[in-house]
Amino acid sequence: MTPQERVEVLLVGYQDQGNLGMGYLAAVLQEHGHSVELVEIRDGPEAILERAVAAQPIVVGFSLIFQFFLPQFRAVAQRLREGGIEAHFTIGGHYASLCPDEVLAQFPELDSVARYEGEHTLLELTQRLGAGATWRDVPGLTWAAGDGIRESLQRALVQDLDDLPWPYRPYEPELILGFRTLPLLASRGCARRCSFCSIHTFYRTAPGKTVRVRSARCVVDEMRMLYDERGVRIFLFQDDDFPLWGRAGAKWVEELAERIRDAGLADKILWKISCRAEYVEPELFAPLREVGLFMVYMGIESGVDAGLQVLHKQMSIEQNLRGVAVMKQLDIIFSYGFILFDPSSTFESVRANVAFLRTIVGDGSAAALFCRMLPYGGTPIRTQLEAEGRLRGSVTHPDYDFLDRRLNDYHSVLDRAAAHWVHNNGVSHQINWAWDELKTVERLVPGLVGVGQYNAALRDLTARSNDALFTMVEDSSIAFEAGDTSGPDPEEARETTLAVRAELLDLRNAWVHRNADALLEAIAVNEVRGPVLAPQVH
Repeated sequence: MTPQERVEVLLVGYQDQGNLGMGYLAAVLQEHGHSVELVEIRDGPEAILERAVAAQPIVVGFSLIFQFFLPQFRAVAQRLREGGIEAHFTIGGHYASLCPDEVLAQFPELDSVARYEGEHTLLELTQRLGAGATWRDVPGLTWAAGDGIRESLQRALVQDLDDLPWPYRPYEPELILGFRTLPLLASRGCARRCSFCSIHTFYRTAPGKTVRVRSARCVVDEMRMLYDERGVRIFLFQDDDFPLWGRAGAKWVEELAERIRDAGLADKILWKISCRAEYVEPELFAPLREVGLFMVYMGIESGVDAGLQVLHKQMSIEQNLRGVAVMKQLDIIFSYGFILFDPSSTFESVRANVAFLRTIVGDGSAAALFCRMLPYGGTPIRTQLEAEGRLRGSVTHPDYDFLDRRLNDYHSVLDRAAAHWVHNNGVSHQINWAWDELKTVERLVPGLVGVGQYNAALRDLTARSNDALFTMVEDSSIAFEAGDTSGPDPEEARETTLAVRAELLDLRNAWVHRNADALLEAIAVNEVRGPVLAPQVH
């Protein structure tokens, strides 16, 4: 193998919608002359070993998103070691940074954990290893020693995000009916302290400013580059909390909107953000809609006061309702996070939460979604549950007991039926994809016909699907609390959702085919290639 063929660093992780964390790591390495390759973890141990044997890297870095995936990552590392790969193995991410002792105990193939923001830690580690120098004094590392855990000095967070190169994106953009979409970041960090979330703990534990915002100029320059060079029309901001708070946030997004117009992008692109409902004001969001904002994800989480308190949302039910109302008023589609079951849950609160969901999406404006709160490593709620003696499960699959232990069993039986709506490939996700698709092409493609009819039909189907799910939860919770522990019938739920899927696919495909000429013409103008009319819901 020639020196030019060698890849010094392999970064292994998930690439859903592009992994910006890995992209930034790779870009910093490349900026300093190092060769790097991104590897999809789902390629599997054998394929990754084959690539590693060919590359002979100095470092293999694992990008761990959630602790549940730790066994999957370890299986890859085991195979690499068995196959003779002697590179330095390091791992990063929220869980690894906050619980390095647990990670090292579960993952003995690792040489180190790169804690917190890893761009400069990984760079210096690679430089040291490449020079044959010692690495244990590189700031930002933790490793296992014979008598315990050792760590070097903490590395401060990146002070000025504009100093970072734009992330490396070697993958093809995902398509929404032929229109290319890619993620990007405007900021890092979150100013809030939700008890179930490791994000604020991650950024507050490391030295440096918790929340940092890129300049609006830098963000729009990146958007313009991706539009010009990659044909990207849809941008998914992956900020933990889009920078909208206070006067500074309002001033920043005003400049962002102005720069989008000045760059000639206002009528050419769409973009999505995540934020708290308390920031959603018509005076702020109406101008953003005019320059492409088409979707907002809000972490609503609960529709009852007890849930908001135990999750430490520092928000009110009224603020969440107002945020949703503004989205509907401005015709901006919304999605949301919602925790139907949390450590404070009772049968009564479950039904109250369903009543809240009926209020916000009973009209079919979005598909119903919910989940159970899980006690992630490094979160305040996990510490609290452990102190209360309620924490159970394993390191990679943590769980907890409800105060009313009957809810442990109720959640189990409900989940088997509700999964057909709310799990990853559930029908609610398919419905929301159809909404995303409709609102995308409605704003990007001129001359569409039947938009009003399709919109009304999709809303009616969404409302009926939501009602079936809500009724199932309401009825089964009442019956279970009264002593009937059989729970809802998973097969009946499956049949209901299969019928919804079939109707959804028929509606969507009929409308797409009715507008095929207009869609193909718009896509041809944008010079995008791909199977643009293949069904996106199934």
